[in-house]
Amino acid sequence: MPEGNIIHRVARVHGRWLSGRRFTADSPQGRFEDGARGVSGRVLQAVEAHGKHLFYRFEGEVRLHVHLGLFGNIRHFRSEAPAPSPACRLRLSSPHATLHLSGPQACELLTAEDEATLRARLGEDPLRAESSLERAREKLCRGRMPLALALLDQERLSGVGNILRAEALFLARLPPLLPAGALSEADFARLWDVLQRLLSDASRDGHIVTPGAPRVPECVAGKKRAERFCVYGREGQPCPRCGAKVRRRELAARGLFFCAECQGVDAVPRPRVAKKKARAVQEKRRDARREVKKRTARSTAR
Repeated sequence: MPEGNIIHRVARVHGRWLSGRRFTADSPQGRFEDGARGVSGRVLQAVEAHGKHLFYRFEGEVRLHVHLGLFGNIRHFRSEAPAPSPACRLRLSSPHATLHLSGPQACELLTAEDEATLRARLGEDPLRAESSLERAREKLCRGRMPLALALLDQERLSGVGNILRAEALFLARLPPLLPAGALSEADFARLWDVLQRLLSDASRDGHIVTPGAPRVPECVAGKKRAERFCVYGREGQPCPRCGAKVRRRELAARGLFFCAECQGVDAVPRPRVAKKKARAVQEKRRDARREVKKRTARSTAR
């Protein structure tokens, strides 16, 4: 699934290249025929991104919402476009630009109220200028959900995916399984700053390069050498900061990559109350063993 940096890049490119053009629309796949009719013949006025969501605004207050999900794909062509694939949900055509949308998780027309309701459910987006640091911290830092899991909750923070959470937590030196509610204000501010920098650079460049990440060897097949990560996908390899082995574990059916030496322990810390209770139980057991030994000693002496 494209992370927020890719979606913001798409919105910027489409806004610059497609805005101001009048499009005809159809649904080669047949699953968006009514929506295509609602868009066809209208001028595209603006394109915005919020996290992993795209919002296209056409004249007449017609609004198109797109979420690519795991399998969605957008292709655009400057001149003559090829025939659309059988999976093409929406085709936007003009004399100078054509767009093919295939396999999205969501492709729908929304009223202004529907769009506002959807956006209100989304968390703060580090790439949006109007995002609030205070609101972002309030949403992210609640409860005992592991921080690495909370970062993927799009209603807490919007636009962060599996790669960005691993790299951001590494750069911020934060334990991935720390309860979100235990994150200090200073640690959150550092994490937010890292996310903004990573997302901004990746949105500009089209790929993620984490500062300090090692280069990908030429001989490694299937790796994009333009992308470079410190921990993501590097299980068993040396941490570029301390040399310890990068670790991987499953968390909610997603691979979580981290360096336990740099980022702290790889377990959720127990609450202090639980630790006190555990110590009290251990002390009672020790006292009981001492009493048994004393009784045994007295019996032997008799």
